[in-house]
Amino acid sequence: MTRTVIESATKTAIIGFDQPFCVIGERINPTGRKKLAAELEAGDFSTVEADALAQVAAGATVLDINSGAVFTNKMAEDPRYADNNFVEPPLMKELVERVQAITDAPLCIDSSVPGALESGLAAAKGRPLLNSVTGEEERLELVLPLVKKYNVPVVAISNDDTGISEDPDVRFAVAKKIVERAADFGIPAHDIVVDPLVMPIGAMATAGLQVFALVRRLREELGVNTTCGASNISFGLPNRHGINNAFLPMAMGAGMTSAIMNPCALPVAASKIEAKKLELAEAGIIVPDDIDLETFCRITGLGSTKSRAGSEMEAIRAANFLTDNDPSGGEWIRFNRAVAAGGADDAAGGRRRGGRRR
Repeated sequence: MTRTVIESATKTAIIGFDQPFCVIGERINPTGRKKLAAELEAGDFSTVEADALAQVAAGATVLDINSGAVFTNKMAEDPRYADNNFVEPPLMKELVERVQAITDAPLCIDSSVPGALESGLAAAKGRPLLNSVTGEEERLELVLPLVKKYNVPVVAISNDDTGISEDPDVRFAVAKKIVERAADFGIPAHDIVVDPLVMPIGAMATAGLQVFALVRRLREELGVNTTCGASNISFGLPNRHGINNAFLPMAMGAGMTSAIMNPCALPVAASKIEAKKLELAEAGIIVPDDIDLETFCRITGLGSTKSRAGSEMEAIRAANFLTDNDPSGGEWIRFNRAVAAGGADDAAGGRRRGGRRR
């Protein structure tokens, strides 16, 4: 039975066919998050630390750490900051050390810069997951020696020098090539976690069917664990959580064993709360000035003022139970006891819009 072992100094996470689904928290990533990138440029790691703790509380098993920040102000002062090879290695080291200081969750070191990967590997305690290697020849020659040197598992992404193919057979062939090349370095298949690349279903109607078929082949023919960027499937669509909540259990049923995703439902923005109050006022509904905002958000279906587990986490926990990877339903029962006790927007992801009665 294929098992990929990821470790911190004190905790072990296992990705495997006979294991609960492994949630790899994606929030520690400045790509597309200008505010976070600006904080990192200023040496402020408070959001990183808050995101680390929130993701673990929401149920993340592993924390992905991505160092792909753009330091715009420093770039204007020093041209070296325009080069990710200069920016990312020291930033990755700092990120890893900061996160390790506040949580014992195993880590996933994530960068396109080989120097940042090695910097993260050197700073990480235990046995982190490396993210990632592709089928591109240059990438194989740069990353696989690091995987061997540090004896760590690696995410293998199914694209190569020709780019990302829409043909699932081509993506399978790329994955097979990576597994075979890894074997040449003495890296076993159980340390390869393949990302078969999930396409947006809004752009490709067969995207879901493709990935389910690919995951089955990867499991049955190559014997490897799999992962994906879970939210890719719903990109550009309304009600993305609804698509994600269906996709994840279906992918798990096909044999997918992990996903890189956001386990948290983000707090409701103050602007949305004020807009809802104005909407109610226009309808003639008086909202007391001193109303508790958390109560207001819940009764109006906005969600919560607190970070809590997203609805995708509920779907994953249910699927773990249904696939017999939650022995006797213990985790599911604990989860729903928390819901009944009222702490479970923390667990239920604020699914008040659909109307669970108390």
